Amino acid sequence: MIVVRTAEWAEQALGTGQIGCPHSGCGGTLTRWGYGHRRRVRRLGAQILDVRPRRARCTRCASTQILLPASVQPRLADTTEVIGTALASKADGHGHRRIATALDRSPSTVRRWMRRATHHVHLQWLWQRGSQALIRLDPDAFNQLPRAASPLRDALTVLAAAAYAARQRLGLTEPLWTLIGLHTQGRLLAAPT
Repeated sequence: MIVVRTAEWAEQALGTGQIGCPHSGCGGTLTRWGYGHRRRVRRLGAQILDVRPRRARCTRCASTQILLPASVQPRLADTTEVIGTALASKADGHGHRRIATALDRSPSTVRRWMRRATHHVHLQWLWQRGSQALIRLDPDAFNQLPRAASPLRDALTVLAAAAYAARQRLGLTEPLWTLIGLHTQGRLLAAPT
């Protein structure tokens, strides 16, 4: 799976041969190869997003990849924005029941997100991803970031700063949570154990 900015960007990039094969040493480019399974993903409120990710195939090694838009998370029924909003509420000190009520989601679902997101190894990985992106885009902004007492708040702050820097420096227009999804490679939550 390859996380891309948007489905439209992926279509254009595949048409012009801009996406290389992710396999080490292959050197091929990806071309269109049908679609993945269609699924419905919940957005904030009662809105539903219909997602049918593009499948691509390498011209050299013939391996296939799914190109997943950064606005959705792999194998989850909610968008990156919904999960990110829940994590930001957790960083503000809210409990899973209050967050679930605000987002109109099941408390057990939100509790599961919180457990997956707040594992110390994953939080460190999120912080590193955001830091690397921010240092590439705006090293001065990285040096000015305040350190928070919460590892979750630190990770979200550096990811948000990297997303903002990407919008400013690269002229990207995607929403901040989509850019955060791109920086985290679709792994805003840790893999289930």
